[in-house]
Amino acid sequence: MNQTTHKQVGALTVPVKRQVPRQRTHDESVFPLVYESDAASRRLSDVTRWVAAHANELLRESTAHGAVLLRGFPVRTAEDFDAVIRALGVEGFEYRRSLSNAVRVNRTERVFSANEAPPDVQILFHHEMAQTPVYPGRIFFFCEVAADEGGATPICRSDVLYRRLRDRSPDFIRDCETKGLRYTNVMPAEDDPSSGMGRSWRSTLNVDSKDAAEERLRDLNYSWQWIDGCLKATTPQLPAVMQVAPGRRTFFNQLIAAFSGWTDSRNDPSEAVRHGDGSRLDTCAVHEAAAIADEIAFDVQWQPGDVVLIDNTITMHARRPFQGTRKVLASLADMQTLTFAAIEG
Repeated sequence: MNQTTHKQVGALTVPVKRQVPRQRTHDESVFPLVYESDAASRRLSDVTRWVAAHANELLRESTAHGAVLLRGFPVRTAEDFDAVIRALGVEGFEYRRSLSNAVRVNRTERVFSANEAPPDVQILFHHEMAQTPVYPGRIFFFCEVAADEGGATPICRSDVLYRRLRDRSPDFIRDCETKGLRYTNVMPAEDDPSSGMGRSWRSTLNVDSKDAAEERLRDLNYSWQWIDGCLKATTPQLPAVMQVAPGRRTFFNQLIAAFSGWTDSRNDPSEAVRHGDGSRLDTCAVHEAAAIADEIAFDVQWQPGDVVLIDNTITMHARRPFQGTRKVLASLADMQTLTFAAIEG
């Protein structure tokens, strides 16, 4: 593997770029872009100083490449990771304010567990919170403890997925662009850590009563039904494809994860997602999308201290099953509001 010349920043030695095994190349850009430090002595203050000085560049690169991996930096704890995120100067998005269905545990104000689903559960490809009217523009991951076996985080360039799926299933892409999607999720009354999508309706909607839940859903233009204390909620029409820049579109949704992975004692994945007009999805095309995502994915094989910066509008992520203890933390930034508009052509 080739490595560029290192630069000295205080006690931290920072290379410009590093090649890693199975790194992808899309549109003449590597995926992910990797920075690595191999300094003998390391201080967190040097890391945060370097990140702050290069924040705009790192954020631009996470958009251009889809993801940036920082490896070998002295980031050891949730508090260290929090300091690195703050050095980027991005506005935080508190998970408790989200409409995500995943159970997570906060470690600091801005840092929380990536997912509390059992280790044998595989989490399929998705854009963070694309199944809701609000979503973060960026998601950051940090490995505190790597699993004994497995536990990689696959990442996938969604613009590449869009182009390949358009070539193989043009009618399906046209339906996604013009009809959008609606998602349905049955939320329990209390958090259910045994499920990858077990966040309660109280936590999801940040309410403490059914009346308050209905008021929140009404404001968000959801439809809903109460079932034995659980809340079955269906989103308004949401995009399935996003134009992130002129000539650059992404397959921005939670379609793969919802269609095949939203299953527990309350949820049937066959009812989890439909087109915005209520029509069912083309099953073969959905499987094709999942196959392409796996085909072009890069697995982040976690090492303790790894930090990954992801543009959530460009790159999907997932989680492989694992054995042993795995502590991967996350932080969100840059909340935006989605409004549905059909994309022509």
